Amino acid sequence: MSIHDLLLAGGHVVDVGGGHVGRFDVAVRGGRIAAVAPALPAGSAREVVDAGGHLVTPGLVDLHTHVHPGATYWGIHPDPVAWHSGVTTWVDAGSAGAWGIDALRAAVETYRVRVPVLLNVSALGLTGRTGESTDLAHVDVDAALDAIARHPDLVAGVKARIDRETAGGNGLRPLERALDVARAAGLPLMVHVAAGPPGPADVLPLLRPGDILTHCASGVAATGAGPAVREAYARGVLLDVGHGAGGFAFDVLAEQLAAGLPPHTVSTDLHARCRYGPVFDLPTTMAKLRAAGMALDEVVAAATANPAAALRLPGGVGTLAVGAPADMAVFAVEQGAFPVVDAHGQVRQAPERLRNVATYVAGRRLPPSLPEPPPPWVPLTRAQRAALDRREQALRDLLGEPLVGPEGLTEQFPR
Repeated sequence: MSIHDLLLAGGHVVDVGGGHVGRFDVAVRGGRIAAVAPALPAGSAREVVDAGGHLVTPGLVDLHTHVHPGATYWGIHPDPVAWHSGVTTWVDAGSAGAWGIDALRAAVETYRVRVPVLLNVSALGLTGRTGESTDLAHVDVDAALDAIARHPDLVAGVKARIDRETAGGNGLRPLERALDVARAAGLPLMVHVAAGPPGPADVLPLLRPGDILTHCASGVAATGAGPAVREAYARGVLLDVGHGAGGFAFDVLAEQLAAGLPPHTVSTDLHARCRYGPVFDLPTTMAKLRAAGMALDEVVAAATANPAAALRLPGGVGTLAVGAPADMAVFAVEQGAFPVVDAHGQVRQAPERLRNVATYVAGRRLPPSLPEPPPPWVPLTRAQRAALDRREQALRDLLGEPLVGPEGLTEQFPR
């Protein structure tokens, strides 16, 4: 008699948070991890998937994304990327503030993936490209705390964008209010930095242990490995990659790695302006850390257990621990030299490429989902537009062909 619903057999498991690194079978029952062991009996499962020769990880946790399309400048739908990238937990980093959190919740409930939310300290959220904290009337501490109290199971942290455009003449005051919200709610704070003032040297001294600096290797913000970064790192402030359209530079990351300051988490800041490049998806961003010299196990941990721990996500998310949600990603590992590019055109070579072959949420494989077209305000190069046209034509050609020929059919209703 079968006791498991699914068995992933013979894969190379990298589950740093759950303590499993090596060849293991992974069994699933009732949407949760039931067992992880070197040789589980195949007869114990209703479905057995041969994962031999593949990398098996917990479902990836992307700590910085924007998944509120149709209501924000930046938002995308996560499902069309999730099924072929292995990302099962998408942290929406500030798309909604107090005035938009109800609408974001309604959207999240339609997605197949998990979406914890970082509430934007500005009640406006990211309806526009920038400027949400230039009017301090929008940075309403009481409204933010009320929103968190109404959605305690959804909101996992607070988000503030602090840069010259977003805060304007208010400088650090939006950050101070964000800290007031985070302290009162007992939640971590993620802070975006870009072109200052205020800059990282102004922001970092205010952050608490466990708070998160995203765009940590930004060439625009010039984060580097100076005294403010070193002191914050030693104090327990977490560094998150947050690649985005302009938040990641290879030379800045190299400086931090040389100083012994590797990022704690790798995230994409995936949004409507970077999903077509330079980011594409989380496995591609992970490859950039590999190109910079980080070990594969370290990079996988930065995309699974570490972000889950940073937000104190419940129930073993980011691990394959027994009892955790059966969120899993299976990758083919292609060895070679693969060019990857940062936000400024700097190219490095990654030693392998991870190609997702299956993504599971609660033990169910995510089905294919077609992406929505780019919104009209997203700037695209001629090459990007041509590539999108080729992809659309390839899909049309593929789906326009009958699935099988006459030899692949049978008479369903014999006469």
